[in-house]
Amino acid sequence: MNAPTNGSSCGSRDWQERAVRDCLLPFEIEVGKKVFARDYKTNGKFPIVDQGQSLVAGYTDNKSAVIADGPPVVVFGDHTRVFKFVDFPFVIGADGTKLLKPIPELDPKFFYFACLALDIPSRGYNRHFKILREQSLRYPEKSEQEKIAAVLWKIQRAVEIEDAIVRNARDLKKSLLRYLFTHGLRGEPVKETEIGPVPESWVDVKIGGLGQIVTGTTPPTANRGFYDDGKFQFIAPADLGQTTFIYRAEKKITEKGLDVSRVLPRHAVCFVCIGSSVGKVGVTIDEVSATNQQINSVIVNGEHDALFVGYLFAFKSNYIASFTSPSPVPILSKGKFEEIRIFVSPDKGEQREIADVLQHVDRKIEIHESKKRSLRDLFKTTLHKLMSAQICVKDLDIDTSEVEAA
Repeated sequence: MNAPTNGSSCGSRDWQERAVRDCLLPFEIEVGKKVFARDYKTNGKFPIVDQGQSLVAGYTDNKSAVIADGPPVVVFGDHTRVFKFVDFPFVIGADGTKLLKPIPELDPKFFYFACLALDIPSRGYNRHFKILREQSLRYPEKSEQEKIAAVLWKIQRAVEIEDAIVRNARDLKKSLLRYLFTHGLRGEPVKETEIGPVPESWVDVKIGGLGQIVTGTTPPTANRGFYDDGKFQFIAPADLGQTTFIYRAEKKITEKGLDVSRVLPRHAVCFVCIGSSVGKVGVTIDEVSATNQQINSVIVNGEHDALFVGYLFAFKSNYIASFTSPSPVPILSKGKFEEIRIFVSPDKGEQREIADVLQHVDRKIEIHESKKRSLRDLFKTTLHKLMSAQICVKDLDIDTSEVEAA
C-alpha cells in the first residue's frame, strides 16, 4: 500500500467537529453485570473484556452478566487508556472499564479509530475518562467514515495475523526445546538425571568444559573516547532475551573501548549472571563485540556446537539461574557458573542438527516479527494521515471490498 505525501487537505473543511462527550449515547451497565478479576476463568462460555492490553482477558459462565444488545461498542480503559472495538456479546471487567456507544452520525469502527488517533496524556494509574470526554473529534460524512474504517481495519487485521503467527511459532519453539533436549534426535531411551530426563547417551559436563568463560567489563564511561562514534556492540542485559542472536546493542564502543574490554568472537553464548534479569541468554552475531560485567559468556570450544549451547542455556535458564547467591542483588559468580553441570549430546553432529531445527523456527519468528513491526508503522502513519485528512481513501492503493462486505 502506497500513500501519497503531498499533504492535500482532502476536503477537511467539510469535516464536522465535536467534543467526545457529545459523540456518545448514554450507556449504563446494570449493577452486577461487571466481573472482578479474581473471578476470571481461563475457559468459559462468555469472553470478558477489560482495560488490559489483550482483547479478551478471560472467561466466565455467568450468562446474566453478558452484554448482548450493546455491541458494537468501544471499550476504554480508564486507567490504561486502551481502546478496544467489541462487536460480539461479552462480559465487562469491573475495574476501570468504560463502554462508549457513538451517536448515529458516527460509524462505530470509524469512531474507534478516531479515538485511537486522540492524544490522551498519561496520568499514571489515575483515571483518564474525564480527559477523553473533553477531547475534540473530527469526522467526515458517514460514507467516507466507513471507507476510512475499512482501510484501517484491514491493516489492523494484518497486524493481528502476523502477531498470531509469531505467538504460534514461539509456542512451537518452546515445545521443540522441551522435546529435543529431553529426547534428542536419535530415537534413544531416556534416562532420569538430577536435572530432569535426557537421552541415554548424553553426558554431563561442567559449563566451564564447554569453552572459555569470559566475564565482561565496562570501559570507564567518563572517557568519551571509549564510546563516542563507537561501532562495536557493547552488550548489556537489556539487549538479551528478545531473539536468540544479539542483533543490536543499545550502546556501542570504539576500538579504544574494545582495547580495554574482554573481546568476544561471533557465536559467543552470553548469560546474564547479575541483577533482576539473571538467566537471560543471547548469542553474539558480530565478528567482534563485548559485554558489561553482568554477563558471563562462553566462547565455545571445538568439541561443541555454539548454537546448540545457546539453545541449551535458553532451555535450562531457570536451572542455571537457581545457583545464584541469595542476596538482595542476585549474583552468579564466574566460578560458580563454570562449575554448574548440564547434559549435552556427545555427538557434535546431533548438536548441529538440533540447533538447525531451532534456527529454522527462529528465522520464521524473526521474519514475521519484522512484518508485524512494518505493519504497525504503516497503521500508525495511515491512521494519522487519514484522521487529519492529509490523505484521502481514494488515493490509497488498497482493496477494502472484502472488509466493507464483512
